[in-house]
Amino acid sequence: MLTFYHYPMSPNSRRVWIALLEKELPFEEVVLQLNGDQLQPEFLEISPFHHIPALVDDGFSLVESQAILDYLEAKYPTPSLRPTEPKALGIVQMVRMATINELAPAMSPMVSQMMGMRTPEPEKLEESKQKLAVVLKFFEGLLEGKSYFGGDSLSLADITAGVSIPWLPQLGMPLDDYPQVIAWRDRVQSRPSWETTKPTPEMIAQLKALMQARMAKAKN
Repeated sequence: MLTFYHYPMSPNSRRVWIALLEKELPFEEVVLQLNGDQLQPEFLEISPFHHIPALVDDGFSLVESQAILDYLEAKYPTPSLRPTEPKALGIVQMVRMATINELAPAMSPMVSQMMGMRTPEPEKLEESKQKLAVVLKFFEGLLEGKSYFGGDSLSLADITAGVSIPWLPQLGMPLDDYPQVIAWRDRVQSRPSWETTKPTPEMIAQLKALMQARMAKAKN
């Protein structure tokens, strides 16, 4: 039996959650509240860096969302979330890495602002928007004529990018100039796995309160 430790508002957690649902794998869900749950000795035995998500499969523990996604694909290959054709596979892996290394860091200042943690300098926000524009233009080209990044079927690239890009308009980065990205976003968001894992307004408010309390505590 798979045991999935996660926090529903975490993009990294949601990626693994979606993959588990897409593969229709049975799993036990353990929700951590990040108010100290992640520092408990029993969880540190699974995730020594106290990071979520974590997955335990018959006593074998994994951390780091992308590593977990690769493990699930290797051990439970049906339905496949990774194309075998070399070009499609290269695109899928490239999108995963670009999301983690380029998209997510560029979003960070804007997320901090939305959560009420801090107000970045206008120059910093403009720099983030410029970096996001580069990523979106890149993704727009990769999606030309395709339903998903890897072709006609959902892949790990769509899961990795698909929990982040839908937030961009709320962060102040409109998608109007990227029609292929918009069509793809709407396509992935209509899938049951996205609907099931979609953060509720209550969850967002809870996370904002948690982040603001941490910032206040750090200032004292």
